[in-house]
Amino acid sequence: MANAALRLRTLFEQLLGTPLPVRIRAWDGSQAGPPDAPALIVHNRRAVRRLLWKPGELGLARAWVSGDLDIEGDLYAALGLISGLVWERGEDARTLREALREPEVRSAVRGLIALAGPPLPPAPPPEEVRRARGHLHTKRSDKRAVSHHYDVGNDFYEVVLGPSMVYSCAYWESPESTLELAQRDKLELICRKLALTPGQRLLDVGCGWGSLAIHAAREHGVSVVGITLSQEQAAYARKRVAEEGLTDRIEIRVQDYRDVADGPFDAISSVGMAEHVGSERYLEYAEDLLRLLRPGGRLLNHQIARRPQHDESTYSLDGFIDAYVFPDGELAPLGDTVSLLERAGFEVRDVESIREHYALTLRRWVANLEAGWVRAVRLTSPGRARVWRLYMAACALAFERNRIGVNQVLAVRTPESGASGVPLRSRTWN
Repeated sequence: MANAALRLRTLFEQLLGTPLPVRIRAWDGSQAGPPDAPALIVHNRRAVRRLLWKPGELGLARAWVSGDLDIEGDLYAALGLISGLVWERGEDARTLREALREPEVRSAVRGLIALAGPPLPPAPPPEEVRRARGHLHTKRSDKRAVSHHYDVGNDFYEVVLGPSMVYSCAYWESPESTLELAQRDKLELICRKLALTPGQRLLDVGCGWGSLAIHAAREHGVSVVGITLSQEQAAYARKRVAEEGLTDRIEIRVQDYRDVADGPFDAISSVGMAEHVGSERYLEYAEDLLRLLRPGGRLLNHQIARRPQHDESTYSLDGFIDAYVFPDGELAPLGDTVSLLERAGFEVRDVESIREHYALTLRRWVANLEAGWVRAVRLTSPGRARVWRLYMAACALAFERNRIGVNQVLAVRTPESGASGVPLRSRTWN
């Protein structure tokens, strides 16, 4: 069809009821839309079929991951424009059945079907999670979900994360700082909040590639047990520990937090792990960590939070992230997290929001991935690399726009005497 771009643009605007803020470039070379705007490149008719079969976010994600759809120009600007359409309409979204009652919508859908051609539907990209039946957040299902995300390959994570190999929000003195320095400052901040001193025992829940364990042992003289459900992470962390000469002070285990039985510990860190726990298990998680702490011991819980909704029963995780990035992951409002930690018996002593820090971190990870794109694709797959580029860029925008946040919650297993051990001016972290 001649000028497929103009036809697509006209039909999408008819369907959405609003002008498209991006330019469209179609498979026939035609273009339509603002000449200075980022371009949505529709490589083939299959991209349209994906959008028809799964209208909204998941269809867009499948088209992106498969390479049927691409963006030319500023990725962040394009995502901001596209997601703005989705979010603005998503607050009061109509069901497809309700929308199809409108003649304009029915006409647009018929036009897109004619333009897309048979067959329907295209198979999802192989990177999409294939759902297994059963309950969420059992030990088995959690291990499977963690493996999907973290066993992509240590070499791939080296490309994205850089030398620090820290996969959580860095702590920036200024946007001009380096990622490595900002991650080092984050590790030191955690150790200071936990008031680590030589000879203490630290449990690092979700220890990743061992960066916090190594920093705590080397700089603060503590003994560390680091646990992860990822075999690849554990192997990498053990190698790093050996290279640092810290095998006498750091033990890395492939172990579920529910199976740790050799407490008490003087301190516990949980950094970027609680998002995998799930709301139904969160109180159990908090109670397990309390049990593993000595009286007076501290917990540093570093966790992404979402904003509360008027109707919490309708909440669901971002469809793209659930299908391609963090299967079975759940984000909770900060207030829920604090309440459940208190119900478990913790005294919450400090909450620090570092939302803007995560936006800076994600932008640096995206830059790392783009700079090492050829190697990243070779180490995984084109689809997997595209998943990560989209996920990290979209999350950077979400943090910048205050749609999600990230918080460090310091909690204490306060003894019966009431002596928490936290300084009167706690922000000094002595």
